[in-house]
This record gives sequence, C-alpha cells and structure tokens, in this order.
Amino acid sequence: MNQMAPLCSASPRPLEAPGQPRRRVTRPPRTVAVAASGAEARVSLVLALASQALAASQRRAADLAAEAAKYAFPSRRFEPRTLEEALMSVPDVETVPFRILKREADYEIREVESYFIAETTMPGRSGFDFNGSSQSFNVLASYLFGKNTTSEQMEMTTPVFTRKGEPSSETMDMTTPVITKKASDSAGENKWKMSFVMAMKYGSNLPRPKDPSVTIKEVPSKIVAVAAFSGLVTDDDISQRESKLRESLKKDTEFRVKDDSVLEVAQYNPPFTLPFTRRNEIALEVERNDIAILA
Repeated sequence: MNQMAPLCSASPRPLEAPGQPRRRVTRPPRTVAVAASGAEARVSLVLALASQALAASQRRAADLAAEAAKYAFPSRRFEPRTLEEALMSVPDVETVPFRILKREADYEIREVESYFIAETTMPGRSGFDFNGSSQSFNVLASYLFGKNTTSEQMEMTTPVFTRKGEPSSETMDMTTPVITKKASDSAGENKWKMSFVMAMKYGSNLPRPKDPSVTIKEVPSKIVAVAAFSGLVTDDDISQRESKLRESLKKDTEFRVKDDSVLEVAQYNPPFTLPFTRRNEIALEVERNDIAILA
C-alpha cells in the first residue's frame, strides 16, 4: 500500500493540553531606517545658515539703530550761555572729560584731563577743505575700525580736533579726541594735523596702527580757554575767532595765554548735521597769572 505524501512541509504545531491558555509569541517591532537624501541635507544646511544670518543681521541692525540714536537724539552736556549755543547739539558719545573753572561772556576756562589720540598729517595747506579732511578722516577711521595690530574695532568719540602751529617732527604720545593741528614740515610749508580721540577705557593699551602715517599720542592734562560757535568751519573764520579770543584773554586778570599755546579746533558733529546746530570750539592753552597765584 503506497504512503501518501504530506500536504505541506511546515512543521507541525505542538499540541496544547486541554484547558491551558494559548501562548502568544511576541516579536520585536521592525525598525525602518529612513535616510535623508542629499538634497534634503543641503536644504537643511541652507535653512540653518539663513537662520544664523538673519539673527546676525538683526543684531547688527539693532547695533546700528542704537548708534544712529546717539546722533539723532544728541545729548545736552554743555550748558548754553547764548541762543546760538542753545541750538547746538552734541552726539551722545564719549568725549574728553573736563571741569569748568570759570565762565565769561564769550569764553570759558576748562581744566581738561589727559587723553589719548590717533593723529595723522593732512594733505594741502588748509585744515578744513573737504578733500583733505575726508582723506585724513578716512585714514584715522580705518585705524579705529580695525586697521591695527589687533584688528580691533573701537568706539567713535567726540570731538574731532584740528591743531596748528607745532613742529611736524615732534614726538607724540597717544591722546583723545580727534585733533587737527597746523605744523611746519621739512620744506617749511604749513601742515595741518587731524586727531581722533580714543576711548578712555583703553588708556595706554591702544593697539598700534598698521598705517605708518598714523601716530598714537598722549595729551597731558591742561587748562584751556574755549570759545564755542556754530556753522561750517573755514580758515578765515578760525583766524578771526582766534584773534578775538586772544584779545578777550588779555583782559582776564586770572589766566593768560601760554607762550607756546597752539590753537586747537574741535568739531563735535557728523557731516550731515545742519550748520546752525553744529557745535564747534576753538581752544588756547592758558596758565594762571603770576598776580593771581600770589593773591
């Protein structure tokens, strides 16, 4: 009698005893790995970079807005003596510290603390023509905004000073603020010097300029006679105001102009400021009269 072939090759299920619960076999869930495509990875990277750029742009915009507010909403750190001075505005940024010793109708006597400057010689014979001023300003601004040995960006301060009358061969220490002064070069021609005032927090630890035309200098503490005025600055106007200030100081019984005093012009405002709201100053270094000292 022939044997019948099995209907299927599957293993027979084990018999369970009657009355026993049926056992359930638990298998671990299958894990499906989903790999991101190259395009998806690139999109994710672009989105991440865009998010970082947006955050940086927002921070930069906030910084620019805060900086602009210093000029749009200027401070009133100077007490006005006249209507002209009442209309003058000064940006709300760091300036040279001083205290007032005396006030007269057309000038005041200040005791100025020491400060540091970055200085450069201006091209041409005028300290106030547009081309020369712009060129010198850009040279100093480059130092201030990173063209230095540490690539550090430093704060802008006020005022910008212009000086005249010192020899160009002088050795200078670091000072602040920006100063322009007139000097004689080796050929005997008059040269002006412009200086930026450095922020007080650096002291003598300022980074060295990479541009050899920029010099760092310290201006020692001094007493100066200061006359303020508004408008645009010109050579003729400065000459007339200097003569007037010197004449006024001849009548001062307490202070007199020092023999080696050099006229200094301070300009506090950016170029876009309306002329009648600008604050400019001329200053001459003074000393106490012998009679006043004996008294």
